[in-house]
Amino acid sequence: MKLKHNINPVLLQFINFIILLYSFITYIPWYILSGSREAIAKSKQVKAKPVNNKPVGAYRSVNSQHCLASVLYPGCDTLDKVFKYAKTKFKDKKLLGTREILKEEDEIQPSGKIFKKVILGRYTWLSYDDVYIKAVNFGNGLAVLGQQPKTNIAIFCETRAEWMIAAQACFMCNYQLVTLYATLGGPAIVHGLNETEVTTIITSKELMQTKLKEIVSQVPRLRHIITVDGKPTTWSEFPKGVIVHTMASVQAMGAKADTGNKQQARPIPSDIAVIMYTSGSTGVPKGVMISHCNIIAGITGMAERIPNLGEKDIYIGYLPLAHVLELSAELVCLSHGCRIGYSSPQTLADQSSKIKKGSKGDVTTLRPTLMAAVPEIMDRIYKNVMNKVNEMTSFQRNLFILAYNYKMEQISKGYTTPLCDSLIFRKVRMLLGGKIRILLCGGAPLSAATQRFMNICFCCPVGQGYGLTESAGAGTITDVWDYTTGRVGAPLVCCEIKLVNWEEGGYYNTDKPYPRGEILIGGQNVTVGYYKNEERTKKDFIVDENGQRWLHTGDIGEFHQDGCLKIIDRKKDLVKLQAGEYVSLGKVEAALKNLPLVDNICAYASSFHSYVIGFVVPNQKELAELARKKGFKGTWEEICNSPEMEKEVLKVLAEAAMAANLEKFEIPVKIRLSPDPWTPETGLVTDAFKLKRKELTAYYQADIAQMYGKNVK
Repeated sequence: MKLKHNINPVLLQFINFIILLYSFITYIPWYILSGSREAIAKSKQVKAKPVNNKPVGAYRSVNSQHCLASVLYPGCDTLDKVFKYAKTKFKDKKLLGTREILKEEDEIQPSGKIFKKVILGRYTWLSYDDVYIKAVNFGNGLAVLGQQPKTNIAIFCETRAEWMIAAQACFMCNYQLVTLYATLGGPAIVHGLNETEVTTIITSKELMQTKLKEIVSQVPRLRHIITVDGKPTTWSEFPKGVIVHTMASVQAMGAKADTGNKQQARPIPSDIAVIMYTSGSTGVPKGVMISHCNIIAGITGMAERIPNLGEKDIYIGYLPLAHVLELSAELVCLSHGCRIGYSSPQTLADQSSKIKKGSKGDVTTLRPTLMAAVPEIMDRIYKNVMNKVNEMTSFQRNLFILAYNYKMEQISKGYTTPLCDSLIFRKVRMLLGGKIRILLCGGAPLSAATQRFMNICFCCPVGQGYGLTESAGAGTITDVWDYTTGRVGAPLVCCEIKLVNWEEGGYYNTDKPYPRGEILIGGQNVTVGYYKNEERTKKDFIVDENGQRWLHTGDIGEFHQDGCLKIIDRKKDLVKLQAGEYVSLGKVEAALKNLPLVDNICAYASSFHSYVIGFVVPNQKELAELARKKGFKGTWEEICNSPEMEKEVLKVLAEAAMAANLEKFEIPVKIRLSPDPWTPETGLVTDAFKLKRKELTAYYQADIAQMYGKNVK
């Protein structure tokens, strides 16, 4: 994983001597003053162990061996109580922040396309008190519109302060919040709205005009649409009986409503707080029923892994709040006095697509200390920085590589490198505002190379987590002082994890040196099940003889001696080839995805054939350069559709696959290059950028048939 340099061997020996001398001179002062001795000691400690001291038993965190944690604060067993506690404790402190739009401009691109660019101002903040009052008024206003406790209400909206205000209103009034990704396609939206029989939907002007307008006639029970950002222009295609309100007008109704004599139906811990529709990576989105106690147990476990969490922290919220990772992260922050500043992928950084050149992105303005990200975003940052390194002068590039490799060695020993951090990596660190102290990664596996890059260049730990919507997002998170790669940490204090044998794949919990098997998560964070899908609920959830609820995750893991979990496979990603070999598609993709030439990749295999094929979204700059070197001329589409360029890319993939020690039968034999990126809008990846294999298979069916012949199933 070290970077390669081209320094004269004699000069390199001299530099290594200087580095050794520097390390020797500074070691004792660093050891005394830095306080890293404690971190080094903690990194070597056992973090989880089996409850019955047998590898086949359930593993628990060493901090919850006798009893799993279930509440953040005594007596706060529902989400409305948690927020009320936080409001009382942090009353006038800033909570939710939004940047004002100073100016919008249309910018014509060389291709003739028009991109909308914005210039944004400072963050304006709502205090805990402000948010609480707005939530109370909104909840009362919904009651005026006829919303009843324990009935469903949908939110279909981008991540923003109003989303969280609406959610808190629903938690207070015991309305069951149905969450849908803003990037879901029409049929998936219709399915979620009709299955949950909602009469009210909370949305934005843009989503109402671009998404809801087309499908609202297919949702016969819909009566109210509430826009969070003002009233839209007149919409003549409204079906009869549907009324549009603004969030402000509903809050005004709630402020005037007489609630003095009314006894509000407060939730109890077992009541459903959220029906969260999954991104549908394996088919039609499923509605996961998550109770108040599920969410509270989950955020209790997550908060325990973030040291010194409190009022000094600023979190940047830009991932979809309809995703359990983002919702959990924001609820953790809200309950601990942190500020949450809102952003979007289009305005996150100075170089983001909607930020006008020369103006500041959200991270530069907010300078957050905490941030969550999915691996796809971290992979992009990694590739962009490394591309810039390759464009440096020889001296600059070699200096960066020396510092990078030196720091890699130091952090693997548990040491810090303050001189490198301030002189070499400061500029890279400023890409995320310069103050990030913890990066939380979840939603999909993070490659070891990207994780190590983030550790080194952003000078902070990467807390890689593992959890599912069905476990309220909670499962494991790595400790901040654990700088190993490829692992997802020990079980959180709210849950326990056990491995069960999967004979078909050859994984057993008696395997040596590490027990292996399908991961089962147990604890109060394990959710109620799937909405109106008893058959699937019975398949994925079980209750043991002690009344403990367990979730079958479908993922394969192994426990290391210190109690940390490593995800090594996925049951659904395993394909048996014609000759009997098993291929893990996820393993193939992980080995090849970080190549500079690859923006995204999907491996495919059929049991009727003996080899793997693949679909690649190439990096435009890298592929164009490869085409130039090979003397191939043409448009971007012509380059991607060229059999000659496919062969050249295949050579690069094969070399990387062999370097990653893939077996011969795991290496793709044929590929197709896609000129168009896979985005959530295309329906080929989820909002967390996980591959939708079913949709990708359907989309590329003709290519699959061509690469395999006519017998593909």
